[in-house]
Amino acid sequence: MLILNSKAEENNIKYYSKDSGTLSLMYHRFNENKYPSTNIEMDIFKKQINIIKNKNYEFEIPESFDLSFNKPKTKKKILITIDDAFSSFYENAWPFLKENKIPFILFVSTQPVGKRGYMTWEQIKEVEKENFAFIGNHSHSHEYLLDFSFTDFKKDIDNSIKIFNEKLGYNPIFFSYPFGEYSLEQVNYIKEKFKYAFGQHSGVIDFNKDIYELPRFPINEKYGDLERFNFLIDLLPLQYKNILPEDKYIKDNNPPKLIISFFKNQKNLKNINCFSDEGSKWDKSDIVLKENKLIVNFREKFIFRRGRINCSLNDSDGWKWLGLQFSVKLN
Repeated sequence: MLILNSKAEENNIKYYSKDSGTLSLMYHRFNENKYPSTNIEMDIFKKQINIIKNKNYEFEIPESFDLSFNKPKTKKKILITIDDAFSSFYENAWPFLKENKIPFILFVSTQPVGKRGYMTWEQIKEVEKENFAFIGNHSHSHEYLLDFSFTDFKKDIDNSIKIFNEKLGYNPIFFSYPFGEYSLEQVNYIKEKFKYAFGQHSGVIDFNKDIYELPRFPINEKYGDLERFNFLIDLLPLQYKNILPEDKYIKDNNPPKLIISFFKNQKNLKNINCFSDEGSKWDKSDIVLKENKLIVNFREKFIFRRGRINCSLNDSDGWKWLGLQFSVKLN
C-alpha cells in the first residue's frame, strides 16, 4: 500500500543524464481471443516474461518506482501494468504472476467491480494483500471522460476515491486515464489527488518525464508478437525538456504546432525520425530541427479521435523512443 504525500511535486528539476529508464507494459485481457485489440494469450504472455528474464532486466516493484523515480536508472527496469481488472486477469494471469512473484499495478475502475466479466472486491483484496501487487485508480465509470463537463469529471474521480477508501482503506497513488485520453484541465485535477498518472502513448519512462503523463506500451494480439516485443523491450528513453502544446486535447488547433525541446548536451538529434497518423494514414512526419528544438509540421488535420506521433533515434547506445497521443475533438 502506497499513500499520497507531499513528494508529488519534487520532480521539477530537469537535466540530461544517461538513464536506461523504466519501460512500462500495458495489458488488459488474458485468453479472451474475441477481443484481439485488448487481449493477450497466456502462452505468449509467458514467453514475453521469459524474454524479459533472459535479458536480465529487472521487474520494477511499484514501491521502488515511487522511491527512486528522480534518479537515473543504470539498468533497465520493466513495469507491468494491467487495466480494467477483468475476470480473465484473475483467472489466467494472476495465478502465474503470484507463483512467480512478478510485481505489477492493477488499475481498477470502481463502477464495474463485481459485474459480469470483472473482478469482485474480494478478489481485488486477495491480490492487493501480496507485497508485489499494487492497485491503481482507473476512474469510477471508465467512460470517455473528455465528453464529461469538468464538474462531472471531478465527481467521477471523487466517487472512485470515496469507494477505494471504503473498500481498501486508502486511495491509490497511481492513476491511469481511461483510453489514455485527457485534457490539461483534467490533468491538473488529477495532480491534486494522485502522485503518478499513466497514459497509453508509447515510450520509456525516464526521470525527466512528466509524472502525470507517463507512457506505456500497449501489448495485445496485434502488437504483442514476439519479434516486435524483442525490439521494444530493449528501447531506451528519448529524453526531452518540454513539449508544446502542453494540452494534448485538440479542439480548435487541429493540427497543432508541435515543438519538442531537447537538452543542449544531447547528441545525434539530427538522426531523429518521426511517423504520425494525421489524415487517414501513418506516414513520415515533416520535421525541422533548430538547435535543440524539434518542430513537427503535420501534413493535415487529425481526423480520428486519437492522433499519434512516434519518434525514434538510433543512438550509439541503442534505439531511443518517444511517443505522443493527442485526443481530438471531432466536429
